[in-house]
Amino acid sequence: MILNQKSIFYFRLISDLFLLNLSFMAACVLAQSWEILLQRNYMFILMMALNLIWIFSSSTSNFYGDFNSRNFAYQFIILLKIIIPQAVASVIFIFLIKEDLFTRNFVVYFLFLIAASINARILAFKLILKNLRKRGKHVRNILIIGAGEVGRNFNEVLKKNPDFGYKLAGFLDDSVEAVDGEKVIGKIDELESQIIKAHVEEVIISLPEFSEEKIEQIIRICNRNAVRIHIIPDYFKYVSKKFQVSMIGNFPVITARAEPLEEIHWRFIKRVFDLLFSIIVLVTIFSWLFPIIVLLIKLNSAGPAIYVQERIGVKNRKFKCYKFRTLVSADDNENIRFKPVTENDPRITSFGNLLRKSNLDEMPQFFNVLLGDMSVVGPRPHAIPYDEKYSKIFEKIRLRHIVKPGITGWAQIHGLRGDVEDETENEKRTIKRMEYDLWYIENWSFLLDIQIILVTVWQMIRRDTKAI
Repeated sequence: MILNQKSIFYFRLISDLFLLNLSFMAACVLAQSWEILLQRNYMFILMMALNLIWIFSSSTSNFYGDFNSRNFAYQFIILLKIIIPQAVASVIFIFLIKEDLFTRNFVVYFLFLIAASINARILAFKLILKNLRKRGKHVRNILIIGAGEVGRNFNEVLKKNPDFGYKLAGFLDDSVEAVDGEKVIGKIDELESQIIKAHVEEVIISLPEFSEEKIEQIIRICNRNAVRIHIIPDYFKYVSKKFQVSMIGNFPVITARAEPLEEIHWRFIKRVFDLLFSIIVLVTIFSWLFPIIVLLIKLNSAGPAIYVQERIGVKNRKFKCYKFRTLVSADDNENIRFKPVTENDPRITSFGNLLRKSNLDEMPQFFNVLLGDMSVVGPRPHAIPYDEKYSKIFEKIRLRHIVKPGITGWAQIHGLRGDVEDETENEKRTIKRMEYDLWYIENWSFLLDIQIILVTVWQMIRRDTKAI
């Protein structure tokens, strides 16, 4: 769809590989000398391996996939994800061959040079392309058929990304007169005359209802005038922004939402990390902190120190969730136990308030992680009555259950913990929390989990968890 997209993709990839090799050679010369590099020609094996690793990691991170629509800060984060494997591979190679000259200095020089040169290439490429587009170079006139929500949203994308190389000639629609300041230049039946009049080179079909006869007529007219055709299916409103298109035999299949943790290798990596992290926390922190917290809970109020509640886990399975008790002992009174906890709730004990504010009340859930019921990071598990209540507010709530619930999560580090007393505000808050959970599921990565853990720890230190 994007003008010269394939050509630009290959240009960027080849440019970056050239810069990678140039940075590698420069780092070798700075660390030692050209003569020593030629003597130790096995270093060129590392250079070739780094090229292959770059191609693989840039592909898996979709570094080139979104053209230039990403802002620089976001693109820099992705670049770091690609550079880290370069650093790891270099260190492992140097260790295995027991290299004694091209060591730390070489690695530091190489990483600095590759990061600086690629970032310079990104900025230069954007500026050059932007300048070319402003001068009208390689810009195509595009006509959008259908001024509904899909067509308007697509127009906004074109406005925000002049690098794509398209200029809107206008909308064609049978029922709308103007769209956000953009004129509807005619009816759909006027397509052929508008193609000639506006020198249209490409057409986007974004009709809300697909009439086979009308689509065929539009395609015939476009083909007759050598105009490229692109169709945005209206059923995309039913899928997430992270949909996938794949082939099963000869059939193109659209998957409604991407789920990285559907892949077994990512689930394995997440599970191994959960086990290692939980064991470290339980041995180094929980072993001495647990008896102190239990004692203080007992001194502060009557009742058990550990509160056990049945919650909903992965694939809607129920499990017993552990946490330190923070409320007055509720015994078996269901109305008290399952009434939402809000700020300044009189049921919260004085020490329980401290536990909640610091998130320490969730620490026993590391045992749930060891048992396999939970993960360190994931959507927070709901008690069964809450799950039933929230399902009336957010019908897609069960999508949260396709992954293991977590001790902390993407919604939690953004302050979406617990309920508030105002029902209207609480409903908005609940919907937002669920949307954050679904975003996490669709955008999961190992580095995202690390980021969430680090932010959680920082919030705990600052006592800024916004917990209720």
